Amino acid sequence: MQDYEESVSFLGNWGPFQRKIFFVLLIACIPSGYSTLAVIFLLASPTHQCSIPANSNLSQEWIQASIPVQVSGMSERSTCSRYELNLVKNLSAMGASTNWIQNHSLPGLNSEVLVPTLNQEECEDGWTYSTEFYQSTVVTEFDLVCREQWKQPLTSLLFFLGGTCGCFISGQISDRFGRKPVLFGCIGMLSIFTVAAAFAQSWPVFAFCFFMLGVGQISGYVIVFVLGSEIFVGSTRIIFSTLWLNAGYALAMMLMSATAYLVRSWRYLSLLMAVPGLACIPLWWLIPESPRWLVSCGCLNKADLIVRSAALENRVKAPSVIFTTTEVRMSTKSHSFLDLLKTTNIQHVTMKLWFMWFSSYLAYFGLIFSMSSLYGNPYLNHFLLATVEIPAYLVSWLLTQNFPRRLCFISFVLLGALALLCTQIVTDSHPAVIMFLVLLSKFGVLTGIGVLYVYSGELFPTVIRNTAMSSCAMFTRVGSSVSPYLMELVGIFEFLPSILMGALLLLSVLLCIFLPETFRQPLPDTIQQMPLMRWWSLPFNSPSKDEEKSTKEQISVPEVICTSHL
Repeated sequence: MQDYEESVSFLGNWGPFQRKIFFVLLIACIPSGYSTLAVIFLLASPTHQCSIPANSNLSQEWIQASIPVQVSGMSERSTCSRYELNLVKNLSAMGASTNWIQNHSLPGLNSEVLVPTLNQEECEDGWTYSTEFYQSTVVTEFDLVCREQWKQPLTSLLFFLGGTCGCFISGQISDRFGRKPVLFGCIGMLSIFTVAAAFAQSWPVFAFCFFMLGVGQISGYVIVFVLGSEIFVGSTRIIFSTLWLNAGYALAMMLMSATAYLVRSWRYLSLLMAVPGLACIPLWWLIPESPRWLVSCGCLNKADLIVRSAALENRVKAPSVIFTTTEVRMSTKSHSFLDLLKTTNIQHVTMKLWFMWFSSYLAYFGLIFSMSSLYGNPYLNHFLLATVEIPAYLVSWLLTQNFPRRLCFISFVLLGALALLCTQIVTDSHPAVIMFLVLLSKFGVLTGIGVLYVYSGELFPTVIRNTAMSSCAMFTRVGSSVSPYLMELVGIFEFLPSILMGALLLLSVLLCIFLPETFRQPLPDTIQQMPLMRWWSLPFNSPSKDEEKSTKEQISVPEVICTSHL
């Protein structure tokens, strides 16, 4: 199988078959991108304050005066407490002015005792939420504020943990049973549990549905990426992986922002999130199984049938024999997640890439959460956040066309890290300067991520590529899970989150230096084809004979090796 790309070269790079698969896979990634911002809009927390019952017969002025004003940097009304309601009623009944509650003492009490120093009570009658941006959210529906506020970040964490579990499971299943059934299983899971979440009547039920939604969200995107990487060859694979797939994902996020702007109720919004997945059902008859995966499994007849159908669609003549098994050594066991750590050479690649994915997405989501407070309108804010991704992926595609992967990743992630660290220096500058640096950092990190998708897919062999990519996606979910809690470190030191994110990005740049280059190199199809390397040795340094012998001894799982005859 060393000459797989040569064996299908007669199909060309951009025939009718490739064009059809290209656009069909772009549509298949929309459900994943569309549900990405669910954690933002469904769990949004509007401004709120304690509710005052209508039967209290208080004027609007007294209702406002009954909420304490807290001063911490800037004056704002308390969200979790109010003055004792009975006391406020008595003041109102006495005919006192609302100015008394801030400027005077109470009649009959010590003249030094001012109303703002009196006892406060919790929001015993619930909360009143602002409807400026949201008609209703999960937070307002189940009152996930004050004492119950811990449930809000926990729900976000469950969504990301669902993605972690989904990547771990789906990668191994798709490497064993195929890319296509797992892809549509993930799309179906997204549709089913977004509908189920819309009818949830309690927070535990919604949290479970949100976890299951996370299981299918990122897994579907990863499988679309792997399918495209294995079906397309040459420049078509590069432009699909680095530009169009990511651009389609970003466009789906923009579409979600527009939909959330038009539909302000979280239940209706959750129902609409199922529409893209349902619209993808007819794609089952248009998306083929990965021929490269079929060959790696020894299913030469099925792979041959798909390739011949593609040749017929492209109106080119297929050779009489496409794949010929010249050496068959059937595997005694299937590849699994543990194979990513079994041999020395793949272990070094795997662990370095895991950290690079973790740090990149930690910074990516950290920037999203930090930028969300820079604009008042959340819909416009996240629409712009999604928009900025398109030029980043465009640049990553242009660079990966003509430059080595390592150079591209190192250059732009280093740019993102330095821009992030520089935000501490210009804290007293004009807000536009800070915004520019934050956007520059996000641009650099996103461009690096676009390159990293291609780089990772080219480093891992076909027999375990989907498991490997899913494991990398699993670590993106770990990074995204940590990012909301990382932002809480602002209470300890204002710049601590940005320092940690910048430091992790710099370390990922260092690790990338010690990975092999894949630019204009053939994709490895078996673990044996991966280059031998050490943890801290430059990839162009040859390993010692003892290490090479040790590595070969560790590779004991036989493979199906096929060649082609045109």
